Amino acid sequence: MRILLIGEFSNVHATLAIGLRELGHEVTVISNGDFWKNYSRDIDVSRPEGIFGGSRLMLRLITLLPKMRGYDVVQLISQIFLELKVEHIAFFYRYLLRHNKKVFMGANGFDDVWIKTCLEDNSLRYNDFKIGDNIRNYPQLQEWKSEWTGTFRERYSQKVASSCAGIIPGLYEYWVGYHKRYPDKTQYIPYPIVMPKSTSAERAQKSKVVLFIGINKERSKYKGTDIMLQAAKDVQRKYPHCTKLQVAESVPFAEYQKMMDGSDAILDQLYSYTPSMNSLLAMSKGIICIGGGEPENYELINETELRPIINVEPTYESVYQELEQLVLHPERIPELKRQSIEYVRRHHDYLKVARKYINFWKK
Repeated sequence: MRILLIGEFSNVHATLAIGLRELGHEVTVISNGDFWKNYSRDIDVSRPEGIFGGSRLMLRLITLLPKMRGYDVVQLISQIFLELKVEHIAFFYRYLLRHNKKVFMGANGFDDVWIKTCLEDNSLRYNDFKIGDNIRNYPQLQEWKSEWTGTFRERYSQKVASSCAGIIPGLYEYWVGYHKRYPDKTQYIPYPIVMPKSTSAERAQKSKVVLFIGINKERSKYKGTDIMLQAAKDVQRKYPHCTKLQVAESVPFAEYQKMMDGSDAILDQLYSYTPSMNSLLAMSKGIICIGGGEPENYELINETELRPIINVEPTYESVYQELEQLVLHPERIPELKRQSIEYVRRHHDYLKVARKYINFWKK
């Protein structure tokens, strides 16, 4: 098949492309590399800086229109697959729909369904916006809600969801909202990970447990890394003889990977039920995920044996307690490392995931 992947989110499309190509398909990736993360792509559509950045990007995309037609499958990373105003993105969506056989949508980010899932459905015990019945005190929440409620952006999002050939969420949280609203066309498919050539659950003799956390300054409070970082700092302060903390702040992907290597555990996604791409990458290297590992996640993938993720409640106290237990009981680490590697190999191997995409696209 000829396949076009448009947009990027935490290396999902760049990794999926590798698997699809190895299975014999012709694949083109068009994206901005997910901003400063700079993931691999075939055609770069980063928005130029400056007051006329949007206009310059629009002109470039218009010249690229011939490269966006004639595909068997177009897979969008989400409805917002370009760095343009939604009104302009809608033009390109209509073009893709008209000039290709099938267009599919990834449910991988912020949209009207995600806001309704978080604030209205009560299908999640906690999420990025709400813990129990209490709405989080996050300053941009009302702004985001206004952008996606009763606006062209909401109508466009609903149009894409209703007119595309299928919807593919990659996390339990995204799946639960879309499956409720579009059950006949929503299929959960795990995120793809390329397993390292050599992996080992063995832990070199270390005097300290090495903790790793990646910080995106713009989303730190929203994703809970501010709380996780504080808990990690406090554990390190209390147990300096057996704890080391590595912090990567808004660095490109290649540098992020290097900084992660050699860690024992990664702290990621406080309000998630499911490990993210960053967590899964770490787990493939034998690094333990401290974050989202709720029972619903294991049930969705039919995993009844492995429990590699140290699941935490969305509170400072929960994160601190789990970190303290890990630091004080490092004998747990080798088994959790082994399970982490097997978990990714079993559910997220890039070739297995690519085949699932192909089967869904054909169906």
